[in-house]
Amino acid sequence: MSKPDCSKLHIAVFPWVAYCHFIPFLHLSNKLAQKGHKISFLLPKGVQPRLENMNNFPDLIQFFPLLLPQVDGLPPGAETASVVPMNQQKYLAFSVDQTRDQVESIFKVLKPDVVFYDFWFWIPDLARQLGISPIFYSVVCSMGMGLGLNAKKLTRETTVEEAIELPPGYPSSTVRLKAEEAPSLLFVVEDFGSGLSFDERIRVGPCLPGTETQQLDDKWVKLLSQFEPRSVVFCAFGSQSQLQKDEFQELVLGFELCGHPFLVALKPPKGCSSVEEALPEGFQDRVKGRGLVYDDWVPQQLLLHTPSIGCFVNHCGYGTMWEFLLSDCQIVLIPELTDQILNTRLMVNELNIGVEVERDKNRQVSKESLSEAVKFVMDKDNETANMFRANHAKLKETLSNKDLQEQYINNFIQALKILLKGSLKMQNKMGVAPESTRIFNELSKATIVSVSRPNTDDINLILLSYTIMF
Repeated sequence: MSKPDCSKLHIAVFPWVAYCHFIPFLHLSNKLAQKGHKISFLLPKGVQPRLENMNNFPDLIQFFPLLLPQVDGLPPGAETASVVPMNQQKYLAFSVDQTRDQVESIFKVLKPDVVFYDFWFWIPDLARQLGISPIFYSVVCSMGMGLGLNAKKLTRETTVEEAIELPPGYPSSTVRLKAEEAPSLLFVVEDFGSGLSFDERIRVGPCLPGTETQQLDDKWVKLLSQFEPRSVVFCAFGSQSQLQKDEFQELVLGFELCGHPFLVALKPPKGCSSVEEALPEGFQDRVKGRGLVYDDWVPQQLLLHTPSIGCFVNHCGYGTMWEFLLSDCQIVLIPELTDQILNTRLMVNELNIGVEVERDKNRQVSKESLSEAVKFVMDKDNETANMFRANHAKLKETLSNKDLQEQYINNFIQALKILLKGSLKMQNKMGVAPESTRIFNELSKATIVSVSRPNTDDINLILLSYTIMF
């Protein structure tokens, strides 16, 4: 380690190639750069233009593009999970694995003190060879990590009952999976590229998004300004979600049925080249002037702070969750993957700030169930909906406390310095010397806050929860 005691750190970051990972990593990068630390951000070449306007400190945060090689099974030119079906993402992971030589060359020139990564199993060995401290930074909820990576390792032979069993010390009996949701957890044992399962690839937590400095594009301002405050329903499911055509049609029909103006941002469903060809017959004519279905990138965080947006229908991914917690929107949730389901249970069962859309026995969402959920939370005379508003407002006030946010990021930076200082005393391999245990304990004390159930006037929630692996 060349300069572990210097006051300013040089940090490399290398997230999984999905926008729901790029953006949280960039949020953290902005927080660290605000304190004067230098960030080198590795990402596929084509992604950089979309992230540049979120870089609040271009003098300190520099992007380093990687060229992803074409591999068998990967759609030509694919660089992110948003354009690759879930069952083909193992090929995307394998392609990024082939950039190891590029990454090594970059690291040799930059000589960062530390690297944050998530899915790249080869980063720890490479980093240690170069005298860099590797830190696993997870943008998945702590509940999902607790269930997916608990002591009882999941296998293809794991039963449903075993998969949903809560590990010892798990803090909630309601933030959990139902039996029919177990398949969403068992995907971790499937092949995820380079002959490894997802579980084998990942064996610290969220950073609150900062106040946006960029302005909403004029086309969105013009579109949304024609509606009354808090009247528009906004829907987005993240960059990786892709529905079947019948699911897509049922969803948009639900927005038509709810009676509110709406903006839906979804990828074209499977088998369709555009959203227009997937829309139900006559749909566009019926909703003209009050509804738009859009299939391109939208500035989600900015839209959530637009005065006309009153309800946000989403999948409750972890990055999205933090964005809507800092908004004034009513919340309707339709989770699909494991961590999204657990996030939803936390929002609905523990924090009481929104509703989960009911599914039928085949886990399908009907237009009626979606419409009912939206109308329920948007009803200003509904006592429960008003309770959601009050709970959300109180939680937003807590999370928006600048002093509290400063405390967490300062603690995190101090923990990094403890790690780097301790690395001088450690051998460059895992599991050696009690010194590593001592440093891990110190690091944990500095960066992990406990969860307590929000059944008192003081709502306590994890703001930053870090799982450090080195």
